[in-house]
Amino acid sequence: MTSSLPAALTVAQPAAPVADETAPPPPVYHYAYQPPPKGRFQRLIDRLPAWSGPAGVGALIGGGVAYTLLMNPTRAGATDPPTCIVKLLTGFDCPGCGGTRAAWYMLHGDIPAAAHHHAPLLFAAPFLAYLYVSWTVNKLNLPFKLPVLRISNRALVGFLVAWLAFSVLRNLPWAPFTWFFV
Repeated sequence: MTSSLPAALTVAQPAAPVADETAPPPPVYHYAYQPPPKGRFQRLIDRLPAWSGPAGVGALIGGGVAYTLLMNPTRAGATDPPTCIVKLLTGFDCPGCGGTRAAWYMLHGDIPAAAHHHAPLLFAAPFLAYLYVSWTVNKLNLPFKLPVLRISNRALVGFLVAWLAFSVLRNLPWAPFTWFFV
């Protein structure tokens, strides 16, 4: 049988592969993560002393406490405009409304008044204080360590759901819920 195709259009059959014992094995690639080079800001953070983080957070907390004590948020009159943008626009208490007043009452030891203004903050305050103290003690090179408070996801979600329920219920105009209206 002769082929009717011209010689330039004939398809050449590939030759069978020949094993070459002298050829090197194919390369094996190892993909290792290379962290990016540290920038100027990260190098600065790495050189800071261990006490600088807790001291900065402590300064912020101290500033908030000083502001709360100096401003006395409980002196606002009934005719004063609200400073919360949510309350100003909607007339409803937002999830954080009453938090500064609750902190002021907690700092003065009036726990029922603090619960009246913001019950979730009153509940969370001891946990937040312990988290800060344990983080500070463990961050510094002290001869003792405090156990770290591990909050499960369920507990955190439960707290957030309770806070959301408190935020909704405090805006209802009926009898047991009007106690939380601030």
